[in-house]
Amino acid sequence: MNFQEIATLVHFHHKKAGISRNELADLAGVGKTVVFDIEHGKATVQFQSLAKVLETLNIHLTFESPLKHEFQQLKTDTK
Repeated sequence: MNFQEIATLVHFHHKKAGISRNELADLAGVGKTVVFDIEHGKATVQFQSLAKVLETLNIHLTFESPLKHEFQQLKTDTK
């Protein structure tokens, strides 16, 4: 997923929620320019701010990797 896809996804969810950018920003605890920047695909948005907006909109990130299974096994082995 690239920045423009994230932008489109966030914009779609924010419109479906029936809230303004300002309301979304307030609910997420970020500035209104953060929401604007996310929705315009700006690549320099801080990950923490993006995560707050995604959580507010109930959007979940999933990470995929060719080594994901090996990584999960390592985590299990170290417990």
